[in-house]
Amino acid sequence: MSALSGGQLVVQALLTQGVERIYGVPGESYLPVLDALHDVQDQIDLVVCRHEGGAANMADAHGKLTGQPGVCFVTRGPGATNASIGVHTAYQDSTPMVLFIGQVGSDFVEREAFQEVDYRRMFGPMTKWVAQIDRADRVAEMVAHAFQLAVSGRPGPVVLALPEDMLRSVAGSVATRRYQVHGAAPRATDLDTLQTMLSSGRQPVILVGGGGWNAKACQQVTDFAEQHQIALVSSFRAQDLIDNRSKSYIGHLGIGAPKYLVDYVQNADPLFVLGARLGEMTTNGYERVRCPVPEQPLVHVYPSPDELGRVYQADLMIQAGMPEIAGALGTLRVPSGSERSGPLAAARQTFEVDSTPPLATDQLDLGVAIGLMQRRLPKDTIITNGAGNYSGWVHRYWSYGGFRTQLAPTSGAMGYGLPAAIAAKLTHPDRAVVCFAGDGCFLMTAQELATAVARQLELLIVVVNNGSYGTIRMHQERDYPGRVSGTGLHNPDFAAFARAFGAHGELVKTMAEFEPALERCLQARGPALIELQTDVRRITSRASL
Repeated sequence: MSALSGGQLVVQALLTQGVERIYGVPGESYLPVLDALHDVQDQIDLVVCRHEGGAANMADAHGKLTGQPGVCFVTRGPGATNASIGVHTAYQDSTPMVLFIGQVGSDFVEREAFQEVDYRRMFGPMTKWVAQIDRADRVAEMVAHAFQLAVSGRPGPVVLALPEDMLRSVAGSVATRRYQVHGAAPRATDLDTLQTMLSSGRQPVILVGGGGWNAKACQQVTDFAEQHQIALVSSFRAQDLIDNRSKSYIGHLGIGAPKYLVDYVQNADPLFVLGARLGEMTTNGYERVRCPVPEQPLVHVYPSPDELGRVYQADLMIQAGMPEIAGALGTLRVPSGSERSGPLAAARQTFEVDSTPPLATDQLDLGVAIGLMQRRLPKDTIITNGAGNYSGWVHRYWSYGGFRTQLAPTSGAMGYGLPAAIAAKLTHPDRAVVCFAGDGCFLMTAQELATAVARQLELLIVVVNNGSYGTIRMHQERDYPGRVSGTGLHNPDFAAFARAFGAHGELVKTMAEFEPALERCLQARGPALIELQTDVRRITSRASL
């Protein structure tokens, strides 16, 4: 065995795990890794970012798009704390991810050395595993375990700290294998009970969400629902698990869900939940589905036993991976009839009306703009966004074309859209990518425009500028009417800001200006940005101040 440095062993382990792209910001705490990456530039693409939060969000988006762990490298201390936002998003979104952090040398530990942080205590509550590799001869073993854990059961983030002296020490190479994706299969008795509940149920609803899906599983669930006339509903920001054009799809159970959809779900018999945790946003503060014992008959399928029974005591709890349960649905024989098809058809018709963009007026309207973009862009366009009321228009009016056409954080993290769009375009260079961002949301990670320009990525950024932290303003007006405090924003000229980075920039103030500006952006080489100046009084797609 030839002796390699710890840094070389880390890179060798990444190659063994099939890693082809990593995101990060360089730091002196992991220089041996950076040096080892120099020798494998033709095998691993190092995407150099401008902020660790952006890098971690890119790794999360990569994990969502591919089902393979997104990999991020950051330096110790400030680098790690900046990256924590992406780790938290990956945890709440059940995204496979591995974050590597440089660490102080073992001879300095517990002295509060320069940029020293105890990562076990820092990341423990929002990861599947946090560890520190103290010996170079254990690098391969621990990296292999990190990748396997990230994709097993409920997918999620893992953090590995790399002490500086370990990276410079030498050890022999150890043979390991690439991780394997596997999930629990439903038991035959569970499937028998499920068939009985779906057969006798008056108004079954399938609610999809969470991580661990693939395109085949999504299609199998869609086919099952259509064959047996069962309504399909997506949980918060999981709209792309179902092609929204399916006649069984009746809407998105997110923030501000319409009354017809809430009523349909609350009258579900049974409510068949596949992969979703039934979190606060999907359940509107645990009201649409009451806890701990729901009013609806509930079947809860989840890949990890830790979530089953944690909040909801379902009538039937099944531990299973999404591909495994989706494949098993084809064995069920569930009757269908007019008593189901009638309400489903009515709900679908209401959904189609509710999600149809409004007619154009002279005043700039985000809903109209989304409708024009939908007609102009391909079905498989990837839509990304962060947090803010502007996203409500996107969730309502954009018709998602199926698996992995939506990248949006269920954690409600601002600034996610642009980094996610960059990762999406790098992963799928042949697909159109559109980032929606509010004025507050965009400036959280706007510096990543430099990353997009450096790579000449042809992606479109739509900045909705209403001069306000709109979501907070909405809650403020509800709780403290007329007392605006801290929510107004002073913004730059976003189009000029984009041009300063070398991107194409457009400013749109009226509806008549939008289509020509959109066309110029789509013809631009490299990133393009449209700033839409909107009225803060139109605070959501359904309400005004």
